[in-house]
Parts: sequence; structure tokens; C-alpha cells
Amino acid sequence: MSEPSPPSYPPPPPSYTPPPPAGGASSNRTLMLVLAYLGPLALIPFLAEKNDPEVQWHAKHGLVLVCAEILVWILCTISSMFLHCLGCFLWAAVGIVILVVHVLCIMKALQGQRMIIPGLSEFADKF
Repeated sequence: MSEPSPPSYPPPPPSYTPPPPAGGASSNRTLMLVLAYLGPLALIPFLAEKNDPEVQWHAKHGLVLVCAEILVWILCTISSMFLHCLGCFLWAAVGIVILVVHVLCIMKALQGQRMIIPGLSEFADKF
């Protein structure tokens, strides 16, 4: 008599490894682009992504934007000392404008575009 043959199992599926990002970009590029416009967190992509020129541009732009915002807040503080009631409205308006600029910059960066802010962008390009 013949011996029973062991059951045959299908071969295991090949393991999937995602392709490397195009152009030497890192796998966490989206995160780095968002961090570039979140205040002092822009230092993370600026220091970590030295080989991605697009992330570097957005990180530099984000750092210059934060410095400009600090100057605007200082001016708002000084002006609110003299314009007591109008100072509250000035603080609120500046805060909303800053929030809108950050959201627009993040949206543009995630779409692969750059938001050029006159004066600030030229200053950021010098670094």
C-alpha cells in the first residue's frame, strides 16, 4: 500500500516592501512639512531633513514667519498700552490673521506648492 502524502500548503505570499520615496525624500515628509509651520517646531525639519531642499525651504520660511510674528506681537503689546480698548481688537485680529496664514502655508506645502509672502520669503531665501 502507498503511504498517504502530507497535505500541500500554498507558498507564503511575498512580503511587500514599499518603494523608497522619490528624489531622496524621507518617508515622513508630510509630517515635516506640517511641522515647518508650527512655530518653534520648525527647527525639527530644519535640523533633521538636510537632504530635502523642499522641506528645508518650508522650514526656513516657517522660522522666519515665527520671528516676524514675535515682532508683530511686540508691536501689538506696545500699541495696546496706548490704545487700551482697541488693543484687544488688535490682538484678536492679529491672532486670526496669523492662524489663517499658518493654515494656508500648511495647505500649500502639502499640495507641493510654496506660499510666497512678500518681504518674508525673500528674507528666508537668503539663508
